[in-house]
Amino acid sequence: MPFIEARDVWKYYGDYPALRGVNLEINEGEFRCIVGPSGSGKTTLLSLIGGLDRVSRGYLRVGPYELHRLGNAELDRYRNEFVGFVFQLFYLIPRMTVLENVELPLIARGVDPSQRRRLALEALEMVGLRDKARRRPNELSGGEQQRVAIARAIVARPKLLLADEPTGNLDSKTAAVIMDIFRRLNRELGMTIVMVTHNLELIGNCHRVSRISDGVITRTYDVPQTREGLDGLIRELTIA
Repeated sequence: MPFIEARDVWKYYGDYPALRGVNLEINEGEFRCIVGPSGSGKTTLLSLIGGLDRVSRGYLRVGPYELHRLGNAELDRYRNEFVGFVFQLFYLIPRMTVLENVELPLIARGVDPSQRRRLALEALEMVGLRDKARRRPNELSGGEQQRVAIARAIVARPKLLLADEPTGNLDSKTAAVIMDIFRRLNRELGMTIVMVTHNLELIGNCHRVSRISDGVITRTYDVPQTREGLDGLIRELTIA
């Protein structure tokens, strides 16, 4: 059984259908990229999978949660207990230290202070920033701030990590560091990752890539392991 399953999923904003009968399956432990032109529905689909928005019509399940059936309280629990989010903007709280920012999801869960600190330091260790725990966000580079945002997203060890253009504000060298962190989280923790990106050079980090156009998943590809095969897929996705 797929970990994420969407069947004939529609999402309307007023009369406008942002998603038009999406069908999608993603396996547990998979690293899936979703690509497509601006306005194609990438972020809308990610928002539905993350429980940030509601399906207008259709079937959407993530793990044991049938999201199209959940009420507000159940969606809140799903987001808090099952999903981590990484966005293009970092959304760190400037007056808090790095450690305090990472602890925030644990505070929402009622975790006691000593355990919060231990788990937050472990998450910072995973992204290579344990030594910056007492710094404030404005003392960090953009890449370091994104790594803090990733630590915050994974501190509660979610089953699913959703990333919306996580390298959009970063240079290529820093983007490579972020992708290395994602690959390690996927490989070492078995975390399922779904990443939306406009940067086709990043798809080589994923197991599979789905293309969305005009609110419809048009095709899903296995990502080749060779440079030649990857270049061919990038060309096909560029033309499509």
